[in-house]
Amino acid sequence: MTLFKSPPKSLCILRLSAIGDVCHAIAVVQAIQNYWPSTKITWICGKIEAQLIGDLPNIEIVVFDKKLGFKGMKAVWKQLSSTRFDALLHMQAALRASALSFGIKADYKVGFGKNRTKEGQWLFTNKHIPNSQSFHVLDNFADFARYIGVPFQVPQWHIPVSHTDTEFAKNVVNNQPTLVISAAASKDSRNWLTERYAAVADYAIDKGMQVILCGSPADREIKLAENIAHLMQGDVNNMVGKTSLKQLTAVLNEASVVLAPDSGPAHLATTQGTPVIGLYAHSDPRRTGPYNSLELVANAYDEHIQQQTNKSLSDIPWGTRAKGDDLMIAISTEQVCHLLDRALEKN
Repeated sequence: MTLFKSPPKSLCILRLSAIGDVCHAIAVVQAIQNYWPSTKITWICGKIEAQLIGDLPNIEIVVFDKKLGFKGMKAVWKQLSSTRFDALLHMQAALRASALSFGIKADYKVGFGKNRTKEGQWLFTNKHIPNSQSFHVLDNFADFARYIGVPFQVPQWHIPVSHTDTEFAKNVVNNQPTLVISAAASKDSRNWLTERYAAVADYAIDKGMQVILCGSPADREIKLAENIAHLMQGDVNNMVGKTSLKQLTAVLNEASVVLAPDSGPAHLATTQGTPVIGLYAHSDPRRTGPYNSLELVANAYDEHIQQQTNKSLSDIPWGTRAKGDDLMIAISTEQVCHLLDRALEKN
């Protein structure tokens, strides 16, 4: 059974953050658009995420500023006060998102199934996806499309990038084999070792590649990039904090390979069809890894989570994270260099 037998007039997507999860959601939202081109879609997202999806074709973007707290919620409710949607797809099972959904009018408020929900989302929704066997986050989002009546098989993305941003990226990459390293995860404990980033960068240079460091203008990311560059023997193009989100998207599109922990740029590169070497020790890469490059993941998660839980992988609940500040040390330089070789051979 599906929720709609014919295209609904309007849908509201509630996925506020983060960049990686929004990248997953884009593929699902665009699949809905392709199947139901007459359906009006409104997407509520965060301020940073709006930089990425603000110009997606035929989608009205409503920005929620989380820094404003309840005032930010009231601003969204006021903006949508005269609108009632056929369905709200509540694709973020966080309490803040659920609180925001409370003031959005919709005939149906669709949430995750009981085996995927958390933080009381069940209380804020009146329709629920059946318990899912989907494992990757993107596939769990795709369950929303299937539930409302839209078939979903292979994810595809169309993220507009301006001619100016494309030319910027082409000038940066300059038709050279390029490794882009996005070194920073959301927490420092999830970063790989600085000296190992530097060693892999030098290995790539020895293979005839140029290396670009990318990241946000956050102080911690700027310092990390400076430390990597200092430890390298070869030259590196340090662009951390020097690109807009769309410029970064264009650079990732031009790159040969991207190296990153579980972070937004890893998934942004996936939307551009660029191979990603993922570095994972805290979360299960089968759940949060770069969707089209899971064979290129350096996976230390399995080892750590089985040691910490004393369970086999099949018995560990979905979403369980490994804990610790030194887990990434289990990923060796040699392992990542081997994955780089594989990625280049695949290309």
